[in-house]
Amino acid sequence: MLPHPTLAAHYATPEAKPEFVNRLFDRGAKHYDSVVDWGFLRSGASYRRWTLQQHGLRPGAHLLDVACGTGLVAVEAAKILGTAENITCLDPSAGMLAVARTKLAAHFVLGRAEEIPAPDNTFDFLTMGYALRHVTSLEETFAEYHRVLKPGGKLLILEVTKPAGRVSAWFFRLYFGRIYPFLTRLFTRSRDARDMMRYYWETMDACVPPAAVLAALEGAGLTAVKRHIVLGLFSEYTAVKPVPPAG
Repeated sequence: MLPHPTLAAHYATPEAKPEFVNRLFDRGAKHYDSVVDWGFLRSGASYRRWTLQQHGLRPGAHLLDVACGTGLVAVEAAKILGTAENITCLDPSAGMLAVARTKLAAHFVLGRAEEIPAPDNTFDFLTMGYALRHVTSLEETFAEYHRVLKPGGKLLILEVTKPAGRVSAWFFRLYFGRIYPFLTRLFTRSRDARDMMRYYWETMDACVPPAAVLAALEGAGLTAVKRHIVLGLFSEYTAVKPVPPAG
């Protein structure tokens, strides 16, 4: 299942999506942190750290941060873990990884969520921050998450979800579809940064409903699948890799 339909204005087929997305984020990487910082009212870092703690990240855990981007989730995870040595950051964009490498001494891997270059049963905790819309298959992605997590390991996927209510959806569309890209272009003077934020909106607008994400997580064999909603806007998807019965 695609996380959203093919966006023909940007790429012709699902197979062409990864190349387009990588190019988009490579070009916009140097602007990403500042745009996200003010775009979310400078609340992003504290929210990421609080959410990681609330969902059980503790010192000693081995963490895989999928689609790590510029390392915004990994940086907060390192504060909880007390080190970045147990963190592996995976992203298909070399430009985004280059920025992340300047922030923490984690292990950095160029790769995609659908084909994670790691052995089975490797990680205690897996995170994905605001990037689920950019994969090419929910089933393949979640199957990989199941594979690389240790039995009993937990995953946490953070996403921005379009509200269901008519009025709130209108304000959501106004901000993310028009105001945010316009201010991004104004403040950064970069069309690449503006295009990145426009694409963010388009993928959020077209994304499959949360019920489809939950069903795909369950279909991958994960258990304790849940969605926690914050402010009617932020989705926190969690799941656990089951522990095989003894004997």
